Amino acid sequence: MLKLGYRLNLVTYSTLIKGFCTQGKVGQAGKLFDEMVLMGFRPDLYLYTIMVNGYCKMGNSDGAVRMLREMKERGFRLDLVAYTSVIDCLFKNKYVSEALDIVDEMKGKGIQLDVVTYSSLIRAMCSLGNWSEVKRLLDEMESNNLKLNVVTFNILVGGFCKEGKISEALGVVAMMTRKGVWPNVITYSELINRYCLQGELDEARKVFDSMVNLGCERNAFCYNIMINGYCKTNKIDEALKLFHEMTQKGPAPDVATYTTLMRCMFQVGRLSDAEELFENMRACGQVPNHITYSVLLDGLCKRGQTDVALELFHAMQNNELEPYIFHYNILLDGLIEAKHFEAATRLFSHIFAIGLKPSLPTYNIMIKGLCNEGLPEKAYDLFRKMEEDDCFPNNISYNITIRGFLQRNDLSKAMKILHEMVDKGFSSDSSTVVMLVTLLAVTEEDQPTYEIRQAL
Repeated sequence: MLKLGYRLNLVTYSTLIKGFCTQGKVGQAGKLFDEMVLMGFRPDLYLYTIMVNGYCKMGNSDGAVRMLREMKERGFRLDLVAYTSVIDCLFKNKYVSEALDIVDEMKGKGIQLDVVTYSSLIRAMCSLGNWSEVKRLLDEMESNNLKLNVVTFNILVGGFCKEGKISEALGVVAMMTRKGVWPNVITYSELINRYCLQGELDEARKVFDSMVNLGCERNAFCYNIMINGYCKTNKIDEALKLFHEMTQKGPAPDVATYTTLMRCMFQVGRLSDAEELFENMRACGQVPNHITYSVLLDGLCKRGQTDVALELFHAMQNNELEPYIFHYNILLDGLIEAKHFEAATRLFSHIFAIGLKPSLPTYNIMIKGLCNEGLPEKAYDLFRKMEEDDCFPNNISYNITIRGFLQRNDLSKAMKILHEMVDKGFSSDSSTVVMLVTLLAVTEEDQPTYEIRQAL
């Protein structure tokens, strides 16, 4: 607009900045904010608050803290809401000491913490497993006549559940009802998830079924936890019953529901059922996400359906969902396992052509492929190229490369890489040890026993 001769005023800047923050385009909002300051405009408290909230929602604690400090420097009186937003953002980014410093700053200014601030502190302490501090905060809330709300209680239930302390979590739920705070779908979901993780599906189902009688409406997230629990224990019929219940009575299955069931169908070899679920999913208007495609690609490749997997991969790109490197890794591994090495090589080259950075598994997969093709020297060249690309070999990389030379009876080169591996702090896996011992027995190479033991 400046290039067209229009001069923005404070109201226009504020409107644009608020619009960008609402759309989640906080980076653009920040640039416009800095431009506004350079143009001589002084942001008001309202605009600073918008920026703080915008940065916090995007998890940008550095930006949020910068705004907070600027507000102080410009003499604005910081309120509880601004402080709490930044504290919560810092905790979520694991900046615990920085968050606690701001809490001390608040207290030093005589600003009384409210239930939202305390909830943020309690969540952070629960995640750290600092239960003595949790108790101190709860006691402090009581002395300040602050009552715990359903959010605070759910944080405690979730914290105990994550540590496997189901009896303590149930104790919190009992306390909630005594204090007149009714558990909601989040409360029950935490309990159901913990029971499922412990393999106690019957207990999980009891909680799930009790929600109806207690007047708590079950949502898709709650159903998905239960379905996932059944899938992990191969109780597919039970999982499908819940799925059909969702389709008939609601809530409607979402992407996570379909993806969970498709993964389960692939794992038990029901390929056609997985494909049918995918078609039903799209027919119901659910758009597959990156996780859905990774499940489908992995399932198809492991069942030898690499041609179908490649078609799906291209369909994914046509739907303007750009594949991540782990999608490429799934395909590369599938192609190599199916002996389609040339296709894998073309796909690997394509990764570089589009400017995508290969990951450590990408290199390991291709090194394995080259070794399988009887090309250990080329595998070794790629092994060295990894380091040039700032992707350093791990234990798997070394063992695959060593086995490639052992397969070609090149004991000398294998031992050289083996010594390097040990020097880097890695060790041989069982497959490498068996191959090395077997080759030594067959070739009767004169390798000192001590040297071999050190290398292994």
